[in-house]
Amino acid sequence: MRNPTADASRPRSVALGFAITSTLCLGVVSEAGAGRPNVVFFAVDDMCDWAGPLGYEQAVTPNLDRLARRGVTFTNAHTAGIYCAPSRTAIFTGRHASTTGCYTTAPYFFVDPDIRPLQVAFSDAGYRTYGAGKLFHHPEGMIDRRGWTEFFLRSQAQRESGWPLNSWEGDDVPFNDRKPYGPFNAGLERISGGLFLEWAAVPDEDEARMADTQRIEYACDTIRSAEEPFFVGVGLYAPHFPNYAPQKYFDLYDRDAIEPPPYLDDDLDDVPEPMRRQMENRRRRHQDELVRRDLLKDALHGYLASISYADAMLGRVLDALDESGQADDTVVVFWSDHGYHHGEKGNWGKHTLWERTSSVPFLWAGPGIARGEVVDTTASLIDMFPTFVDLCGLEADDTLEGVTLADTLRDPASAEDRFVLLPSNRPDEFAVFDQDWRYIRYQNGTEEFYDLTADAHEWHNLANDPEYASTMRAVAAHGPTSFAPMAPDKPKLKLIVEGESYRWELKPAAKPKKKPAGTGRKTK
Repeated sequence: MRNPTADASRPRSVALGFAITSTLCLGVVSEAGAGRPNVVFFAVDDMCDWAGPLGYEQAVTPNLDRLARRGVTFTNAHTAGIYCAPSRTAIFTGRHASTTGCYTTAPYFFVDPDIRPLQVAFSDAGYRTYGAGKLFHHPEGMIDRRGWTEFFLRSQAQRESGWPLNSWEGDDVPFNDRKPYGPFNAGLERISGGLFLEWAAVPDEDEARMADTQRIEYACDTIRSAEEPFFVGVGLYAPHFPNYAPQKYFDLYDRDAIEPPPYLDDDLDDVPEPMRRQMENRRRRHQDELVRRDLLKDALHGYLASISYADAMLGRVLDALDESGQADDTVVVFWSDHGYHHGEKGNWGKHTLWERTSSVPFLWAGPGIARGEVVDTTASLIDMFPTFVDLCGLEADDTLEGVTLADTLRDPASAEDRFVLLPSNRPDEFAVFDQDWRYIRYQNGTEEFYDLTADAHEWHNLANDPEYASTMRAVAAHGPTSFAPMAPDKPKLKLIVEGESYRWELKPAAKPKKKPAGTGRKTK
């Protein structure tokens, strides 16, 4: 099995302020590349591998099935970050958090403005670039506005408040009063943690008012009218909570027939501290609230309905491509920023280094890509940037981490398994895994090790079993040997909004740390 890791340099010094405008591009735009494929970059949020093409039979996903028939489905694909912001940073920069220092909510374009992100690479290659929805993390100040021909927002108020992607606030969306509608939060004046574990059916006639629907309509209109070559990135908030979806998508499921995922009562007994304590606290929410109140299937129902709504939005985009006559000239990639636990290992959410957080849907289709094929070798979302370099003729960048999937997309039989890296939300903590093994190291030095061929649910931690000691050390060697220090995240930063523009500054108490050169590793 190949060892894909190799040395990578650290990012450049921290910038203390960085103003961006809506149409700023870096570098010189190249001549439009005749013959280059268009790209539709379709993101969903918090969607695990519950989809028909991935073998999950409970999900109603006819349009993902349709995309799978047109292209290649990766059944062993994984995120590059354990929640929204670091995952999306890794995708758009082509670099892991262990290299950039963006482990949590640090805006990468503030931390290192010299990094050339994905949309700028497309713009420099002569693409018209269009963005909409949750491509970046959703709070204000998180959209990297460089390189976009146009980025769609629903209102002028969003443009003048740091470009937040607030999907369930505003007079133009249903349920805008933010009161709980679902039974889990019924009677509460305020829902802790945003709209967590909140689900309800939106009247079908209000579907057009939903923020995600508006973003999809923008993407469809753009596909029908944009000059080629174009890059259209559209990100849905669904199936992220709140699981508000039109009634017709709830009606696709029989609530009583929904089967929960498998659980093991003593699953956390061999998990090291403090992760065990953290998950035991979270498990109380699952067992003491959802199970005790007979709401587990209702919560799963809301999540599945939101998946089917997202699938329907994908269908609209595929229809727009077909209607425009450009389907045969367009690469479509469908991805989720990370997976999601539904009570497995005590967790309802993400933020872990286990398979339920890392496993994501990942489908490609388009010119030169095999049709109706399945690849089960390990892949990472960080592979997208180098793959686009090959498929779309973007400028080569030897600092990108991950590997190109171009050959695999053309010839799936040629795929070889490899180890991929998943950094945690702090330095010195990560997972590394392939088809057979998953190794986890926590910042306090404790470890987990799983034999994935015999224990797909990761129920039995082998880290303290002498029989597996040498194998564990060999797998662990594929992880980073050094880590970039943690970059200043949002609590240490101040957002300055100036009209429709914004920039970040360090708060006075946040002193930047110099980053040593020549450290960090990258996956190649």
